[in-house]
Amino acid sequence: MSSWTCLMSQSACRPEPEPFVDRREPCAERNPQRNLYFGDLHVHTSYSFDAWINDVRTDPAGAYRFARGEEVAGLKLARPLDFAAVTDHSEYLAEVEGCTTPGSAVYDSPRCTDFRAGSAAALVSFGLGLDGDDAMRWGDLCGDGALDCPARIGAVWARVQEAAEAAYDRSAACEFTSFVAYEWSGSRMLSNLHRNVIFRSSRVPDLPVSHFEAPTAGELWQRLLGDCRDSLPGCEVLAIPHNSNWSNGNLFTPEIPAGGDETELAEVRADLEPLLEIYQHKGDSECSPGVAGLGPPDELCDFEKLRALPFDDCGDGTGSQGMVGRGCVSRLDFLRGILLAGLGAEQRLGVNPFRLGVIAGTDTHNGTPGNVEEASYPGHFGKRESDPVTRLTGNVPAGARNGPGGLTAVWAEENSREALWDALRRREVYGTSGPRMAVRVFAGWDLADDLCDSGDFVGAAEAAGGVPMGATLPDRTGDDGPVIAVSAQMDPGSEGAPGSLLERIQVIKGWQDAQGVGQITVVDVAGGPDGSTVDEATCSADQRGSPLLCGLWRDPEFDPERPAFYYVRVVEDPVCRWSWRDCLTIAEDARPPACSDPTIPRTLQERAWTSPVWYSPGA
Repeated sequence: MSSWTCLMSQSACRPEPEPFVDRREPCAERNPQRNLYFGDLHVHTSYSFDAWINDVRTDPAGAYRFARGEEVAGLKLARPLDFAAVTDHSEYLAEVEGCTTPGSAVYDSPRCTDFRAGSAAALVSFGLGLDGDDAMRWGDLCGDGALDCPARIGAVWARVQEAAEAAYDRSAACEFTSFVAYEWSGSRMLSNLHRNVIFRSSRVPDLPVSHFEAPTAGELWQRLLGDCRDSLPGCEVLAIPHNSNWSNGNLFTPEIPAGGDETELAEVRADLEPLLEIYQHKGDSECSPGVAGLGPPDELCDFEKLRALPFDDCGDGTGSQGMVGRGCVSRLDFLRGILLAGLGAEQRLGVNPFRLGVIAGTDTHNGTPGNVEEASYPGHFGKRESDPVTRLTGNVPAGARNGPGGLTAVWAEENSREALWDALRRREVYGTSGPRMAVRVFAGWDLADDLCDSGDFVGAAEAAGGVPMGATLPDRTGDDGPVIAVSAQMDPGSEGAPGSLLERIQVIKGWQDAQGVGQITVVDVAGGPDGSTVDEATCSADQRGSPLLCGLWRDPEFDPERPAFYYVRVVEDPVCRWSWRDCLTIAEDARPPACSDPTIPRTLQERAWTSPVWYSPGA
């Protein structure tokens, strides 16, 4: 246990107990080499204020039924998910319950009347009520003569747990896993600071932590340690930052409390936040054109951006109002810049606070986890996106720039809470923009050149001392740089909706040069531009890629004195984007401006981003 765990929880250090395991039947299928599972860890239902106000009435139980393949609200997944977590905003659980329950002490209040009417002013009021470190619950809804908000929150939180329990398959079939979870939704000057909080088991605190009780990330971490790990045996938790592209550099700028120690803060952050959600319906956070410090020009960095050039680069500073598409854009809004900052912190402090694995999710506000198909995208905000025109006209933040979101892929021994959560914790995970392509990464010093032809990619890599995505390279052997080995298989798709062929595999290396300046290089290691095209008049695609790609790359410029990371990007052949598909359903003379906006692409190349492998001198 780190000194920060002891310090922040106000408890004495003690040996770590054995991890708690929920009682269940052993999974009939258990694979020591790990199976691949797909799920969604960012899902909102009618318990979230911004879902209910848009006429979404699917509750957590309904969301889990949808994830398991049942039809809900007229929608149905072609392929069920393996796991999901409902992450309703912990803020306003009591207020939404009170405002929507006839006969409650606040049901007829002006604020609740406006909320039920679904007015834009009410949505803005509830949203702005979460901004700033001094945000407080409204006295007209929580307080004397109003709601007993702690009691109301406890009742709603109990239903959240009950829904997760009812959905969790504890039989030997292990067909579906649910996690007890919520979203902490803090912001400052309209810069996003949100985290999804995911628990390992049914052992969870009595109440979720909201921005009102913990207005900063440091206070959230302190509460998670104190309320979970240190006071509830068997309670384990992760916090997952998301939408760094909305944060103006603030989500990954260290918050050092008065009298605090930066090294200790880095330790606790690395402990509690080992992952980044790189993609969801509000865009991609890998890299961006127009932002310095993210590497040489990379045409694939223009993927699913909420902000189109021109915009200001924050440089070494931070900005504000990213959640409404304003302010400067920072290199710390994107995975590459964050990972490079982690290498710098490691050189300076001896600990890397940003050793982040990569996942993706939907952030659906329809209670429809995993609903990621471009060809059938129904929007994410209920009645505000109920038809093609409303989806394209910007009735929600970013409008047509939003998208269906992505999925989290997990390599785990079995489909159980403990196995999946532990894989998340060790970062043996990756995110996709929606497809279910299978991607495996190993790195090592002695991987064989013919690994792709071995017939047992995983076994041969492990036998040669290779480590999977999310790990740190072991002590160096020999005089050469590390080998990065990648195998990727296309998503087979579903009946009537085949998957896309793979165009290429790329390795992205980041390192610090001798002057301490972060550097990025992007290398194609399998496949490449293949001449695939899309007929925009019909959205039919001429795909010329491969169903399976495999490649190895040995770093030719490796410097054993400099820390580095290596992650993988797997790119599919192009298809029509959802927005252009919607445009094609509208008469040409009636199409909204988004259909002719040159900054909104008509096609896209779906992809996967893996967790990195790190090299640390002397590790």
